[in-house]
Amino acid sequence: MLDEMITQQEKKLLKLAREIIPHLTSDDILQPNDFPELENHPLFRFEEGILKGLQAAEMALRRRVKS
Repeated sequence: MLDEMITQQEKKLLKLAREIIPHLTSDDILQPNDFPELENHPLFRFEEGILKGLQAAEMALRRRVKS
């Protein structure tokens, strides 16, 4: 389920990024600091934070399962 949430948030973030800068790729949004329009966009940063939180939760769970 967490994988699905991450995938959904990645798609949402890319869609939002393309509303701001239409030609962006999924690789481009890995480095939003290369694009001032993204770097300074509060909604993009908010949605990116949600994605990073989901990814951190996934890593923590995987580590917990390995222990």
